[in-house]
Amino acid sequence: MSGRRPRGAPGPLPPRPRRTATTSPTTQRAREPLQRHRHHRPGLRNTPARRRTTVQQPLSTVYAPGPDPGAATAVFLHGLGGWTHNWAALIDLVRDTAHCLAVDLPGFGRSAPPPDGVVTVGRQAAAVAGHLDRAGHRRVHLVGNSLGALAALHLAAERPDLVATLTLVSPVLPALPTPQALRVALLGLPGASRLLAGQSVERQLDDLYRLIYADPALVGDGQRAVEARERQRRAQLPYAPAVLAAGVRAVVRAHLPLPGGSPWQQARRIAVPTLLVYGRDDRLVPFRTASRAHAAFRDARLLTLPGVGHVAMQERPRPVAAALRALIASHPWGA
Repeated sequence: MSGRRPRGAPGPLPPRPRRTATTSPTTQRAREPLQRHRHHRPGLRNTPARRRTTVQQPLSTVYAPGPDPGAATAVFLHGLGGWTHNWAALIDLVRDTAHCLAVDLPGFGRSAPPPDGVVTVGRQAAAVAGHLDRAGHRRVHLVGNSLGALAALHLAAERPDLVATLTLVSPVLPALPTPQALRVALLGLPGASRLLAGQSVERQLDDLYRLIYADPALVGDGQRAVEARERQRRAQLPYAPAVLAAGVRAVVRAHLPLPGGSPWQQARRIAVPTLLVYGRDDRLVPFRTASRAHAAFRDARLLTLPGVGHVAMQERPRPVAAALRALIASHPWGA
């Protein structure tokens, strides 16, 4: 579906709908990466001047145009250690509904690291906000996974003028961590991430898929080859180990009581329609947090997927796409 932006500022949100929860299985297939662009859809009006939280850092993106120039825009933020290709399967199923913009967060994929090397959830969100401001995007459908979900949540809380709807896939909201999550947290220790450099790319991918997929057999040869090439490329980047460790520490800090409010407090501030996607067999995010998250947001829909781990958009993209398409169709510009 496509929608035209209404004139003037968007009107008030409609009455809060009844929360819904859905469980659905489907199939998965690997995709080759989409073409990478640094220029995006022109012609959108700039957000009216107001107090903004942004970071002026260029970001590498992949853009898939939608069905027509007036269609809404969906923006995708990957998780820790991820990149734009993580969204390829989902974008392939959504691009007939919206323009799709996948973003490499600072220091990941092909985006340069922050000049000062500091990685926090808030600064990742501010960098995305700055990119959207510069490109003239407004009222986007914001989608995030894992660390990217925390960044999306932070952006929606701090810059509600930029967000029409919010979709969080396995958000790493503060909770008692799983044993696997504790092991990942150890990568935040000084020098720990460099231990990965001694492992072969094949070993790294085997360990990764066992961690984030409920069934690693779902990973096709094409997807594995694409991700192996990306890991080989990143192995040549001198900043990559430090950025990965900083990203781990950013997730850990998000679980601590710090000034500015916890992610749970931010969730209660979100007024836009929100889709929550949880895999029942996620080894990193406890499934028990799904019901708490569903209750925390004012206008929430919950999709739970059996036999799915931490990356539902890769493991079972079809039900995720169906839920996201429905969300966009019902709130094309946040109206």
